[in-house]
Amino acid sequence: MLDRLDLLVIGECVADIVRLPGAADRVHPGGSPANVAYGLARLGHGATLLTQLGPDANGRLIRDHLTGAGVEVRTDDATAPTPSAAVTLDGAGRAAYTFEIGWTLGPVSLDRPPHHVHTGSVAAVMEPGAATVLGAVESLRTAATVSYDPNVRPELMGDHASAVRRVERCVALSDVVKASDEDLEWLYPGQGPDRIAERWLATGPAVVLVTRGGDGALAVLPGGRVTVDALPTEVVDTVGAGDAFMSGTLHALAAHGLLGADGRERLRSLDRARTADVLRHAAASAAVTVARAGANPPDVAELAAALARS
Repeated sequence: MLDRLDLLVIGECVADIVRLPGAADRVHPGGSPANVAYGLARLGHGATLLTQLGPDANGRLIRDHLTGAGVEVRTDDATAPTPSAAVTLDGAGRAAYTFEIGWTLGPVSLDRPPHHVHTGSVAAVMEPGAATVLGAVESLRTAATVSYDPNVRPELMGDHASAVRRVERCVALSDVVKASDEDLEWLYPGQGPDRIAERWLATGPAVVLVTRGGDGALAVLPGGRVTVDALPTEVVDTVGAGDAFMSGTLHALAAHGLLGADGRERLRSLDRARTADVLRHAAASAAVTVARAGANPPDVAELAAALARS
């Protein structure tokens, strides 16, 4: 297990207000970066989240949720309301979102440098807070590996061309990049996820991961491509599936000693066998999450059980 503060996540918390026909609204703690931090803590890692939470009921709900799993929550002094998203689920459990988000994250001090930094989603593209996020990543990456998930939310990305430039800047700063095929289709319509992943790989990352829903996932690395099938499971909803995939990825990379400045060179030489193992852990983590409501990733025992069934 890594020491506390070794895994640092920077990004937004969101109160997901789930709306189902004929049922009362249900509020779940959410936000892609927050879900990743929560998933890492559930898997036994010391995780710290730099984020923004309002002094309101949703903010208290999210803070209690995160700290209850062992996440250390660091916030700036902003008093804006906690961001929220209305989540509507279709008959297959797929989620559609309507957001009320402001992202004004200011500088937050750390006691010591982290071993690994993860960021993504609206936190890396929405100003003025995105400037804080990118500045932190740039300053920390000399002593830490970096992962990034664009987690595209079209309603919040602003001008398309500007959004693509911001995403590409984050990709170039990262060692590990994960995106869904839907993210890539919005960013580069009609170009195909394999081609985009290869182009991103050439800009700096050691590996680019592409999730493809029920069709599994793909890893593109200098030594070629590795694929994994999705685990058979009954889908309740897909909320937090990609975030569970990300926390499962980082969990497996840490187990292989591939995170941190001392692991970066090994990460750059990632072979197909270890890549396949990382993908198996990530896919199993996502499978557990989609089989139950909300962003509810597995703990260590649940992940081990899912892997045993795969």
